[in-house]
Amino acid sequence: MLETAYLRSHPEEARKRLGKRNVDADALLAEADRLDEQRRSTQNALDAKQAEMNAQARTIGELMKAGKKAEAEAAKAHSGELKEAIAGLKDALDAAEKALHDHLCTIPNVPQDRVPEGKIPDDNAVVMQHGAIPELGTGAKPHWELAEEYGLFSLEMGVKLTGAGFPVYTGQGAKLERALISFFLDRAAEAGYIEVIPPLLVNADSAYATGQLPDKESQMYHATADDLYLIPTAEVPITNLFRGDILGADQLPVKRVGYTPCFRREAGSYGKDVRGLNRVHQFDKVEIVRIEKPEHSNAALEEMVVHVRGLLEALELPYRQLLLCGGDMGFTSAITYDMEVWSAAQKRWLEVSSISNFETFQSNRLKLRYRGEDKKPHLAHTLNGSALALARIVAALLENNQTPEGIRIPKALQPYTGFPLIVKK
Repeated sequence: MLETAYLRSHPEEARKRLGKRNVDADALLAEADRLDEQRRSTQNALDAKQAEMNAQARTIGELMKAGKKAEAEAAKAHSGELKEAIAGLKDALDAAEKALHDHLCTIPNVPQDRVPEGKIPDDNAVVMQHGAIPELGTGAKPHWELAEEYGLFSLEMGVKLTGAGFPVYTGQGAKLERALISFFLDRAAEAGYIEVIPPLLVNADSAYATGQLPDKESQMYHATADDLYLIPTAEVPITNLFRGDILGADQLPVKRVGYTPCFRREAGSYGKDVRGLNRVHQFDKVEIVRIEKPEHSNAALEEMVVHVRGLLEALELPYRQLLLCGGDMGFTSAITYDMEVWSAAQKRWLEVSSISNFETFQSNRLKLRYRGEDKKPHLAHTLNGSALALARIVAALLENNQTPEGIRIPKALQPYTGFPLIVKK
C-alpha cells in the first residue's frame, strides 16, 4: 500500500509513475487526496475538542476550589456536550480512516522510472537471451505426450482425485520433481538463503499484508469454515514471518528460501496454451525472499536475477530475461523481471520465474520496519523471486532433451535424480 506521506509530498511523481500502469492515475490520486484531507480535518477537529475538554476540566477544578459550585455545575453540563461531540468525532475519524485505507488498497504500486511503458506482454522489454534454441527432429512430442509415453505424470488421475489442473507425478516423473526441488534448495542455501518450511494455509491478515487480498481474492482457494487461504506462493507465509517486526540494522539483509506446493484457481484459463503443465492449479515452487534497506534493494534484485540465471544455465535451458512493462506488472510490484525458458516442442517461451522489488508497498501493509542509523524505525524494502517454478521447468526439460534413447537429464541434476536418462518402462 502506498504511503500517504509519499502521495502528499510527491504528487506529480506518483501521478507520472502510476500512469505507466494504464490506470486513471488522476482519479485515483484525487480521491486519495480528498479522503486524506477529510481524515486530517476530522483529526484536527477532534484534537481541538479534546483540548477544549482538557481546558474545561481545569476550569471546573478551579471553580470548585474557589467554592463556585453553581458555575462549576454549569461548566460540567458543557463538558457533557463536549463528550458527545468528541464521541461523534471519534466515530467520524474511524470512518474517514477506513475510507482512506480502503481506497489506498485499490491503488497499485508505482513503477520505477526504468519500467517501460506498455499495456500487454508484447510491450515487455527483452533484457538478454542465453543459450541456443534447440531444433528437434521430426516426430518430437510435447511434454504431455512424453509424460504418457514414459509414465511421468497424469492429469487424468488428478481429475479423478480432485479435478482438472491437479497433476499426479509417478515413477521417474516424481523423482525428477523431487530432484529439482532439492537442487533449487541446495543452490539457494549455497547463496546464503536460510530454508523455511511454512504452513500452506494463511489467514486473511497474511494474505492482505503481501497484497493477495483484496486484489487476487478470486484467484485464491478459500477454506471458508476456518477463513483460511491456500497459498499461491511461499512468498506469502515467509514474508509474513516478519509482519509487525522492527528489525535491527545488523539483521539485514534477511534472506529466506522455501519450497511449497502452490495453489491458484486460474479462473477462466483454457485453450492450447494451458495444455499439460503449462497452467495448473497446483504446482511446486521454490521461492527466495529478501528484506533489505531501501538503498540496497535494487542491487539485491539484480543479485536475485543472477541467482535464477545460474539455475537455468545449470539446467542447460535456453532462456531470456524480460523487464515487464507497467501494464503487465503485478499489483504490488515496483519493478519485475520475468525469466522464460524455450519449449522446443511447443516452440514458445514459458514463464518460469518472476523476480520483483516491492519497495515499501508490502512493508507498509506488514508494518515491517528496521531501525536506521538515526535509531528511528523506517519501512524496509521487500523482494521475492521464483527460484524456480517447477511445472514449466519440467515441461521444458522433457521437450528439449528428448532423444531416441530416452529423455536426457542435465548433468548438474543427475546426482539428484540418480539416473542420467528417463527411459520407457
